[in-house]
Amino acid sequence: MPRYKLILEYDGTPFVGWQLQENGASVQGRLAQAIKDFSGEEAIPRGAGRTDAGVHALGQVAHFDLAKDWAPDKVRDALNAQVRPEPISVLACEIVPESFDARFSAKARNYLYRIVDRRSPLALERDRAWGVFRKLDAKAMHEAAQTLVGHHDFTTFRSTECQAASPEKTLDRLDVSRHGEVIRVEASARSFLHNQVRSMVGSLKLVGEGRWTKADLESALNARDRNACGPVAPSCGLYLVKVDY
Repeated sequence: MPRYKLILEYDGTPFVGWQLQENGASVQGRLAQAIKDFSGEEAIPRGAGRTDAGVHALGQVAHFDLAKDWAPDKVRDALNAQVRPEPISVLACEIVPESFDARFSAKARNYLYRIVDRRSPLALERDRAWGVFRKLDAKAMHEAAQTLVGHHDFTTFRSTECQAASPEKTLDRLDVSRHGEVIRVEASARSFLHNQVRSMVGSLKLVGEGRWTKADLESALNARDRNACGPVAPSCGLYLVKVDY
């Protein structure tokens, strides 16, 4: 029974998230239906990251098994045909060993958060970035962000609904850089807590506005208290960029 690995991009705006849910359409559910439509087999793809409602992906990874041995290019093209007109695209497909697991084999997950700080509201990027209406100090945000890099208890930056067994994670990278009117926040870790990236970005925005200092961010981290977190950044600016294996 061959195992297929997919690399996907999708616009998360119309979905309730990656994971199958009863309250609306999910990326996982739409792919499962596409697999059944082309192959006649029931297969639920397993993803590397459970992106929330409105979160996008440039390089989500998923795997599933089929009884029939299909050519990977055939699978890619058939899935792309079946998911239309939904904003999901299968970028690549390959056959991998049965030991491969999109979630548990991952060595790192890389996320990008995009902020546009301009006075005028967003039109073309309304669901692609967080539009804020005052200039942010990206340099101060980057310097403050380094206090979060490393192994910490991230309770402050963890959703109250997070199901992870422990709030302790190792954050390998948290970089903030300006590119014109776009501020990019890039985060890498083996795994993240629920809402961790958006929570960190929301607090970093306070630093960029001058309302918080680097010391304030460090105090929030050390408080290990969800109430110490800044406002959570909206989902529209977050992208799962790449998964490393």
